[in-house]
Amino acid sequence: MQRISELKEIAFERNPFDGFLVFDSANLLYFTGLQGISALLVPRDGENTIFVYGVNYEQAKAGGKGFNVELIQRGENMTKRIAEKAVSCNIKRLALDSSDVKGWSSLARATRSRVRLRLKGELVAGLRRIKDKSELALMRKAAELTNVGMESAIAVLAPGVREYEVAAEIEYAMRRRGSGGTAFDTAVTSGPRSAFSHGGCTDREIQKGDLVVLDFGAVFENYRCDITRTLVAGKPTDKQKHIYELVKRAHQAAFETTKALVKAQAVDGVARRIIEDAGHGELFVHGLGHGVGLEVHEPPILNSTSTDVLAAGNVVTIEPGIYIPGFGGVRIEDTVLVEKDKAEKLTEAQYSL
Repeated sequence: MQRISELKEIAFERNPFDGFLVFDSANLLYFTGLQGISALLVPRDGENTIFVYGVNYEQAKAGGKGFNVELIQRGENMTKRIAEKAVSCNIKRLALDSSDVKGWSSLARATRSRVRLRLKGELVAGLRRIKDKSELALMRKAAELTNVGMESAIAVLAPGVREYEVAAEIEYAMRRRGSGGTAFDTAVTSGPRSAFSHGGCTDREIQKGDLVVLDFGAVFENYRCDITRTLVAGKPTDKQKHIYELVKRAHQAAFETTKALVKAQAVDGVARRIIEDAGHGELFVHGLGHGVGLEVHEPPILNSTSTDVLAAGNVVTIEPGIYIPGFGGVRIEDTVLVEKDKAEKLTEAQYSL
């Protein structure tokens, strides 16, 4: 319940609210540790209430220690039930982490305008972007499983193997060691397709000499990891080696810049300048990285327009890349923990063509 206490401090002591309503699935998981929850109402005074439909009711009762669990019957209006609970808790100013227009209007009607609503998702985002010790332990395990997946990919990658076969071996290896699934759809792009920064995975047969970009991650107890390595199916050419070493240099420079109180935009700029100075700036087509946690894309964001400032406890990716149409692409990515005076790589797979 520590996270609920932190939410109450931010919402009720630092801000003028007397209730907080959580709808976002990742935020619900963050505060309750449970899957399948539909909503969570945290009042200044009164019990914290989970709202759940019948399909997940027994699981919520078993795992929702410290929460009042309310069953939403089939066909029942959940918004009305939430509104009734909010009014009974004497909530006058209710903050929400997320809402669409329909949901907002429905809640306003159900409270008969007796409750003032405000969208305040940034309050939860601020909590989630700083990982505590328990979260970091889970993310280290997710990284360990991700490293296992990369070892498997390196072992099986060869001319004649199809992209989806490499992906299957990666996922099988991680699952066998305890991964709860994949952090996102595993991407294996080869040959000219490696120039697609989000190329997915197809039945293309890897050819001798192809660049192959592997982008994937494991999940452990809902926490995610993200890694990318680029390999060659055979002996690399001079041009491949040149592009690879350039990306690797940009990656390392950005990593060495990463620490608390540094602007995320500045970290992106360090990597981007190295690539631009080599004449390939227009081929680095995405931001340097993003936060990782319960979701694979979270704040802070590391790109050329970011206003975020890194803080100790952030977990982010560093992933510069160069993508040459018709030739292929190179990306190198690690999941990194931001510390006070430095950063730590959680992913440890080898850097080698």
